[in-house]
Amino acid sequence: MTPATVLLWDIDGTLLTTKRAGVFALEEAARDVCGVSPDFATLKTAGLTDHEVAMVALEAAGVEATPELASRFLRSYESYLPDRLGLRDGGALPGVTEILEHLKDRPDVLSLLLTGNTSAGAAAKLSHFGLSAYFTEGAFCMDGENRAQIARRARALAADLASEPIDPDRLYVIGDTPHDIRCGKEIGARTVAVASGAYDLPALEAEHPWLALERLPPAEEFAARLLDGIADR
Repeated sequence: MTPATVLLWDIDGTLLTTKRAGVFALEEAARDVCGVSPDFATLKTAGLTDHEVAMVALEAAGVEATPELASRFLRSYESYLPDRLGLRDGGALPGVTEILEHLKDRPDVLSLLLTGNTSAGAAAKLSHFGLSAYFTEGAFCMDGENRAQIARRARALAADLASEPIDPDRLYVIGDTPHDIRCGKEIGARTVAVASGAYDLPALEAEHPWLALERLPPAEEFAARLLDGIADR
């Protein structure tokens, strides 16, 4: 059966939290590449792609932020991330596992990743927190891409997997930042904003998503809202 509904999921702040364990890996990468690490607590990185985070970190460390240096930074970050994830008590966010479990065997639903993480970074996080089995495909940060470009690749991937164009009324981008809402609109998707990350509900509502939630609802309610297309604001 061809999937009738495609869900494109963000990772950090939407599916899971590393409780800033990722920052430890970023700090190590900065020391490797720049010799010093900026104070990541002062940098606004929520919703940025890993490449954009690398560029911001390099600039904050006082070095020239070239694409080549950003690539080196990301490879170093990826090498440290798996071990650093074990240093904090992060995990899947409330309701996530229940929703993914509820949807996993439905032939009319396709869950994919649409994330600013690199492929290796995403794999490390999903594996560590037990979410890998729910996602076999996705669109990830490739060096130099912005989130809109990643979103366009995610939509193309969904169409390839479904073997037909995707109905925009059945395409959802689910995320926790204004960046997720904007990239969803970029590809004509319905946007579901969840205030589970760094942005509160009013900040997300200001971007006029299709649906804004304080938190993920119970699995059956979540499925009914999206699969029936009822926002019920």
